[in-house]
Amino acid sequence: TGCGVCVDVCPAKTKALKMVSLHEERDAGQVTNAEFFEALPNNVLEGAKIDSVKGAQFKTPLFEFSGACAGCGETPYVKLVTQLFGSRILAANATGCSSIYGGTFPAIPYTKDDNGRGPAWGNSLFEDNAEYGFGMRLAVDSNRELLKKNIENVLTAGTTPELTAAIKASVEMWDSKEDEAFHAQVAVAEALPAAIKAASGDTKTALNKILELKDYFMDKSVWIIGGDGWAYDIGYGGVDHVMASGRNVNILVLDTEVYSNTGGQASKATPIGAVAKFANAGMRLGKKNLGLMAMSYGYVYVASISMGANRAQTQKALMEAEAYDGPSIVFAYSPCIAHGIDMSKTASRQKAAVDTGYWPLYRFNPEGEEGKKFIWETKEPKDSYQDFIRAERRYTTLEKTAPADAERLFKEAEEDAKKRMEVYKRMGSLL
Repeated sequence: TGCGVCVDVCPAKTKALKMVSLHEERDAGQVTNAEFFEALPNNVLEGAKIDSVKGAQFKTPLFEFSGACAGCGETPYVKLVTQLFGSRILAANATGCSSIYGGTFPAIPYTKDDNGRGPAWGNSLFEDNAEYGFGMRLAVDSNRELLKKNIENVLTAGTTPELTAAIKASVEMWDSKEDEAFHAQVAVAEALPAAIKAASGDTKTALNKILELKDYFMDKSVWIIGGDGWAYDIGYGGVDHVMASGRNVNILVLDTEVYSNTGGQASKATPIGAVAKFANAGMRLGKKNLGLMAMSYGYVYVASISMGANRAQTQKALMEAEAYDGPSIVFAYSPCIAHGIDMSKTASRQKAAVDTGYWPLYRFNPEGEEGKKFIWETKEPKDSYQDFIRAERRYTTLEKTAPADAERLFKEAEEDAKKRMEVYKRMGSLL
């Protein structure tokens, strides 16, 4: 997309990537190469495991381009989620940056795979998006329950041997999320027309209901997506309500620490010392410990991730959250143009945020062994916290808007970050 992030993070000693103009590449014949590439088969992992970073990147993203600011820290997380679970996602997206780049007509980035399946995406408001996604979960559960009742009726009454075998095979994989479960679901759909034609009375009615619900043999992956302004602030009541429900939903918080889409207003995720609208002289109070609040329930999967810092941890957290049969919430550090940084360095900024003790990495899995449910994955800071914040305009602006308070607030910001880290580390191990 021209942002240059891939060049910045290329790990080769001699960069394998470089920025070249599109016109030069076209003149060099790369259009033909691109056409050849697009014609290759998709999702060929060649032995790589899907739960490895390498394996996941062989999967075709069902979020196929970023319409956000060049270098946006949010969109790589959304892309990864669609690579891992895209063919069965139901997404409820809060209004904000992620709803704008996610659903601006006519160029919508969400797409479908070779089987015609992909994320089903909808946008709702700041104040009710969590409830919107919760409704999707309730609808899926209700449809699956109704499907099961009609399956039982059909198997009791009897139907064609082909459909009977297909239904039994699919029911055996009722809780599976593997490809075999999808293929079994397809086999049922293919056997239904002949069975309906041969049936009559109540059996035909039940078969028609199974036909209507044929996509529910395999469970859906419900994702509730939004920014920190939604999750920490305006939509927090709904987020809390949905977490407390105990139902199987996944909440992805794209944390830019500011209301990005509406012009950079301070949210409850904005740290001490950061300058934002409504905090022109710098934020004076600490960032809300929403992760700790979520963990306190004891039955909510909670993770804090930063892709540029640890790709394996990011992927593991997302896969564990989705696999957990209950509510999950993942906080994803997302550098933003509102931070006043070089947007070709967003992945490097994600790494620096962790290396300086600015952003924590952890996973809390209620299904883990006793004493091992909380995994603290943040190493001791090896770089300067002050150097990190002073490399962002959202902090250095404080030297102009509140020069008398700047140095004091910068020190308070570091002390607060250290305290937050220690609180997470200690409380997490207790929970």
